[in-house]
Amino acid sequence: MTRIVVVGSINMDLVTLAPRFPGPGETLTGDRFLTIPGGKGANQAVAAARLGASVAMVGCVGDDAFGKQLYDGLVAEGIDVRHVARIDGIGSGTASITVAGGENNIVVVPAANGRVTPAQVEAARGLIRGADAVLVQLEIPLDAVEATLRIAREEGAPVILNPAPAQRLPVEWLSHVRFLTPNQHELATVLGAEGESDFRELMRRAPCPVVLTRGEDGAWFRDRDDEPRHQPGFKVDAVDSTGAGDTFNAALAVHLAEGLDMAVRKACAAAAIAVSRLGAQDGMPRADELAAFLEAHR
Repeated sequence: MTRIVVVGSINMDLVTLAPRFPGPGETLTGDRFLTIPGGKGANQAVAAARLGASVAMVGCVGDDAFGKQLYDGLVAEGIDVRHVARIDGIGSGTASITVAGGENNIVVVPAANGRVTPAQVEAARGLIRGADAVLVQLEIPLDAVEATLRIAREEGAPVILNPAPAQRLPVEWLSHVRFLTPNQHELATVLGAEGESDFRELMRRAPCPVVLTRGEDGAWFRDRDDEPRHQPGFKVDAVDSTGAGDTFNAALAVHLAEGLDMAVRKACAAAAIAVSRLGAQDGMPRADELAAFLEAHR
């Protein structure tokens, strides 16, 4: 069984379905409101667990009702939560999401996610040592991200860094990453090349292998000195893109041992299933669903 450690955020998604996105100062009547467990870290953990991996989570929730619900939800998915801390006197992270026409707008309030510390990551060193892959994103403090990269390097565990929300990162951090998994905007921001329109050239300039997500176009990927290669996307009827990138990252990590080409193909397929369903974690496929989807799209 593939062993995955996820270091990252845990949120409650407050989802409003609307006929369209409101303009500045405009009030719309929505179609539906949902509370759905989310956060890029928790999403990736749940997606990896559903695809058959043994998953451990490192993160924080608050001492509010959302915190208990989020913690219990991870337990229900079979995720190891020994390193998920409940922080007294602070709320859990939230993401206010409006979904319209299969796209989304998101405002994130980190709250307890801002309390993830290097010491907490250090306490999970034993899990990182035995991991087949470590997943980390940028919805937690950067010193905790840096600690994750450093400890994983020391323990020989490959890191998949999903640089979202986008921000520029030190070159030395990137040089220790097994794969960077941005979209085009995130890659340009990470490299300090905002305005650069040639994503293939950006991939060549990156100091680490890159798997670039391109929405319905699928993904482009480059391992070390290879030229960028393309994995086309799978055509589906998009319902909600929330969590699709997290599903992609999880599937990439789970299937990496099968070779990069196959891992990227399976990651694109898993993300396609996710966008065809409502909700981030609610839309994430299980291993048998992914296998059936790939069989139908050979």
